[in-house]
Amino acid sequence: MDNNMSKEDMVREAVEEAKAKAAEQEEQQTEDMTENTDGDAKDTVAAAEETAEETAEATAESEESDVSEETDSEEKPEKKSKLFGKKNKKDKKDEKIEELNDRLTRQMAEFDNFRKRTEKEKTQMYEVGAKDIIEKILPVVDNFERGLDAVAEEEKGHPFMEGMEKIYKQLMTTLEGLEVKPIEAVGQEFNPDFHNAVMHVEDESLGENVVAEELLKGYMYRDSVVRHSMVKVAN
Repeated sequence: MDNNMSKEDMVREAVEEAKAKAAEQEEQQTEDMTENTDGDAKDTVAAAEETAEETAEATAESEESDVSEETDSEEKPEKKSKLFGKKNKKDKKDEKIEELNDRLTRQMAEFDNFRKRTEKEKTQMYEVGAKDIIEKILPVVDNFERGLDAVAEEEKGHPFMEGMEKIYKQLMTTLEGLEVKPIEAVGQEFNPDFHNAVMHVEDESLGENVVAEELLKGYMYRDSVVRHSMVKVAN
């Protein structure tokens, strides 16, 4: 410091130096603050950007999850409705199959009833025809029996009579094979289902309402009467 400087100059120089140092310090502090502010701003922006990215990702995942749940919720009711629909409402093909099966079952039942009815009618017609033929043959049997009964004892050994007896036996065997059999009458209790009473007699040796004599032999074909026995009933 110049010793020749006045005190005023010394003060003025000191003030200027102090002002220069203060300005320098202020400028340095301003730069430091600016750098710190820029760094904080950059960090804040980076953090904000990172947060925004995370938020966007989370939002995207949430939207995808919501879409997936909505899709599942839409598909599940549809599947359930389809599942319940199958239970509650039958397919047209299944309904058609059931209808055809039901129709076939009814037709088979009707055909079975028709078959049974036809067989019964055929059996009845056969029995009616057989009974008609048997009724026409019975008079021939009656004549055979009358003829054989009229033969004298000494003539029964004659070859002609033996031939007639053989024919008669063959005829009766044939009728028996056709399930034709004579009705028992003499000594049996009178039964209007099998017997036709044409006479009454008093006979103490017989019980009441008993067939005493058979005037014309009756015959049955299987379980039906072809011809009633004409009988004489006692008491």
